Amino acid sequence: MKIKVCGMKQPDNIKALAELSPDYMGFICYNLSSRYIADLPADALSALPQSICKTAVFVNEDADSIDALINQFRFDAVQLHGSESPAFCQALQDRVIVFKAFGVDDDFDFAQLNNYAGHVDYFMFDTKTIGHGGSGKTFNWDILAKYKLDVPFFVCGGLSPENIASVKEIKHPAFYGVDLNSRFEIAPGLKNLDQLRNAFDILRAN
Repeated sequence: MKIKVCGMKQPDNIKALAELSPDYMGFICYNLSSRYIADLPADALSALPQSICKTAVFVNEDADSIDALINQFRFDAVQLHGSESPAFCQALQDRVIVFKAFGVDDDFDFAQLNNYAGHVDYFMFDTKTIGHGGSGKTFNWDILAKYKLDVPFFVCGGLSPENIASVKEIKHPAFYGVDLNSRFEIAPGLKNLDQLRNAFDILRAN
């Protein structure tokens, strides 16, 4: 199972997290988020090992701005949390790995994902909210049984020290990884490394 930790924005915290060797590290490039990277220096990311996929998170951002930030921070992946089209996603695949996030609830129609197959590398299934993630709430994972595509997916939304072990009970063949964020924080953008270390041990245990 792959592990992504999202919402990083403090250089010392980024460096400390890197020592735990997450597979992906997420940086929110959406200025309405409390975890917005703001004036984060690019060299805070350049020191990260190549084994960590540096992922930029956007919400309905224009292509030129995304391109500029990929160049500035040398991002390896982008995670799109807005209403981005399949064509928009596909255009980015020439440069980076592409995640497309969707808010999921009990009425979610997985058929809407069909047009994205082949145009994204991963889906990210988050809890549906009026915002764009960061709710700290889980969705009903049983609904994932309705997902029939082969595109691998990550689960996020409300994963916490209390429920992290239960995510291993998801047996869907396309289930690829988890995204850890708000429930592992001391403050927005500042992760609790002890909690994450324990979560990594649980997720990586056989």
